[in-house]
Amino acid sequence: MRRPVHQARFNGTVLAEWQNVTAGYDLDALWSAEQIMRAGYAWVGVSAQRVGVDQLRGWSPARYDDLDVTGGGRFVADELSYDIFSQAAKALRVHGGGAVLGRLDVDTVLAIGASQSAGRMTVYYDAVLPQIESVFDGFANIVGTAPTRAGAEPVFQVLSETDVRSPVRPADTDRFRRWEVAGAAHSGWAGQEYRRPLLTRDLGAAPSYECDRPPYSRVPLSHVLAAAYDHLTRWVERGKVPPSAPSLSFNADGTKVRDELGLAQGGIRLSQVAAPTAVNTGDNSGEGFCRLFGSYVPFDEARLRELYRVEGRYVAAVARADAVNLGKGFVLPGDAAQNVRDAVAFDFGGR
Repeated sequence: MRRPVHQARFNGTVLAEWQNVTAGYDLDALWSAEQIMRAGYAWVGVSAQRVGVDQLRGWSPARYDDLDVTGGGRFVADELSYDIFSQAAKALRVHGGGAVLGRLDVDTVLAIGASQSAGRMTVYYDAVLPQIESVFDGFANIVGTAPTRAGAEPVFQVLSETDVRSPVRPADTDRFRRWEVAGAAHSGWAGQEYRRPLLTRDLGAAPSYECDRPPYSRVPLSHVLAAAYDHLTRWVERGKVPPSAPSLSFNADGTKVRDELGLAQGGIRLSQVAAPTAVNTGDNSGEGFCRLFGSYVPFDEARLRELYRVEGRYVAAVARADAVNLGKGFVLPGDAAQNVRDAVAFDFGGR
């Protein structure tokens, strides 16, 4: 659990993340310190699945050995995970003595999950939620599947370029929004850099991969997620439906449309794509998880001069792109300002 210390810094919304266990351990895939802390959210990771809990038990028996999410071995296929997730949400709403969030007054609890966890949340929403008490106010299904049932709780699906594999898509409704982010990867550079020292500390080393193209897109999906969480909160609390976004473009043969630089067309186009200094894509191949990392190939100085001529024009292009995205509600002011600061510090000749 990560939360503001004082009520004055808390925005009233809890992001309850279904921890991802694809790698064999609990992964807080959607923790983004700058965006979440800046906005004043509380973030809570829920260990709902056997794989994650078993890894914790082996890693630190003194702390976790008495944990069990299998009903004493009777349910080993995560049948209890949905109830665990529900009970965690109910616990977050408790006030007074023993409250999980201390003295914080909770207004809204959002269920969030990435990739495999989004798939679990899809099952939860479609098959489990109709049979139980509703305990979450809204759902953010990130880089993974989204429910097909039309329920009372709004659903916001945000996908990287990696995750969009077909031009066939569900339509936006008054209870569903889908955003697709050009150039972003299912598991991009920022998340990898955040987790690297933690994996080294806890598991001995962070994994390395030999991918067919240089891995890890630098397009910050976290910027779009920060805006999506704010939209979802307003949707829940005030009924204000988020804006729709353009979809990624596809050719007739089912491949993504790309420009002369190799950048995907359509979708939400952050300044890292609209005013590029590299080819960032959501595609890659090779060993292990390479297909999820996207790719990153920086431009040399000659290409940068060809595109912008001088650094000032590049900074202006970044500022224009972020102004457009701010106006459309796809990014927040703090991230737009950081993009401009990064552009000012960018050195064409230091490539």
